[in-house]
Amino acid sequence: MRSDTRTAYHPRMTLSPPFSPEGNVLVVGGGLVGASLAIALDAAGCRVTLVEAAAPRADAQPSYDERNLALARATVNGLDAIGVWPLAAAQATPIRHIHVSRAGEFGSARLDAATHGVDALGWTLPARELGSALLRRLDACQRLVRLAPASLVGLTQCDDGWRAQITTQEGEQHIDAALLVGADGTESFVRAQLGIGAEVHDYQQTLFVCTVTPERDPANRAWERFSDEGPIAMLPLAERRCGMVLTVASDMASDVAAMNDAEFIALAQHRFGWRLGRLSRPGKRHPYAIRRVAARNLIAHRAVLVGNAAQTVHPIGAQGFNLGLRDALTLAELVAQAADPGSHPLLERYAARRAPDREGTMAMSHDLVRFACMPQAWLAPFRSLALLAYDRVPPLQRVLARRGMGFRGEPPHAVLERVP
Repeated sequence: MRSDTRTAYHPRMTLSPPFSPEGNVLVVGGGLVGASLAIALDAAGCRVTLVEAAAPRADAQPSYDERNLALARATVNGLDAIGVWPLAAAQATPIRHIHVSRAGEFGSARLDAATHGVDALGWTLPARELGSALLRRLDACQRLVRLAPASLVGLTQCDDGWRAQITTQEGEQHIDAALLVGADGTESFVRAQLGIGAEVHDYQQTLFVCTVTPERDPANRAWERFSDEGPIAMLPLAERRCGMVLTVASDMASDVAAMNDAEFIALAQHRFGWRLGRLSRPGKRHPYAIRRVAARNLIAHRAVLVGNAAQTVHPIGAQGFNLGLRDALTLAELVAQAADPGSHPLLERYAARRAPDREGTMAMSHDLVRFACMPQAWLAPFRSLALLAYDRVPPLQRVLARRGMGFRGEPPHAVLERVP
């Protein structure tokens, strides 16, 4: 969430009217992670206020060009546990095979759902469909208070929580909360107001996301292919389409953005190869500059960060929302078991539980893009041998599959439930 309103962060002070948090949890940010957290907390019987920057609305009709999400198996389990997945499952496409390779090198790694005893390793889903499912599930919440459109413009810290100054279309409101949750994205206003710094790494890369139609049916197969220029991914979609994610050096981004369809598809074909035959019908291209932003702390006085406010990772492996949902469901699980949702022991437990998953996922995405895309020729045999080991050594493949499906560290119990 961004705000142009000049704000001040006040330390502990006497408030009028009297401060009364009454166990309320204030979630700032109504995106995919914030909405999921609000639903999970409401289902657990917690009092929740959700501040959303945009007014809720159902998106328009499906579009060839719409953005698509890659959801890990653990993510779908979690969405099912909070009642969201049944509202979106009909529009999802299962990923039953994953193929990882590098251009010009002999090694490759393949994952197959049946080998690991599951019906799918993950699913692809239009972001619009997930947003619509979350909106319908939010409408069914019993205790949740939603403020939308609304913006957080000020915070006052007290011994027992926070008083938040919120602007809405009806005017200014003050919300008291025993726990403040920042789920407001990479440029988190909450993170800044809490005084939590962030480590930023600019990859000097730009991502182009679009839909293409391959000559051959992707047949529920996802592809990740690396090269000196960066990774390219293909995700299976309905109607024999693919969601393509093409990474280029930032100094090439303007040239790529200016390409016509024929030029762009020729670049994509060169980078991906011909495993799916000829690519065609590139949809509208959406560029995104890639940065890693990691909060130096996840918790503060009666406050916690989740999702992109806590960490924004390189999109390789599509871990962003998947990691953020595990943040949300872990926090909801702990809050549901506690008398005081903002107590310091609870927040320390949250940070400790999230550390292995968070740090491991960030390290994996960061190290993989560096190791797999470095142009040094001497690295080629080591990369190929590593891929072959993951492909041929069952214990290594099980580790790769488990982490790819979103099971790392001590995951929230909700993601361990099997999809019916």
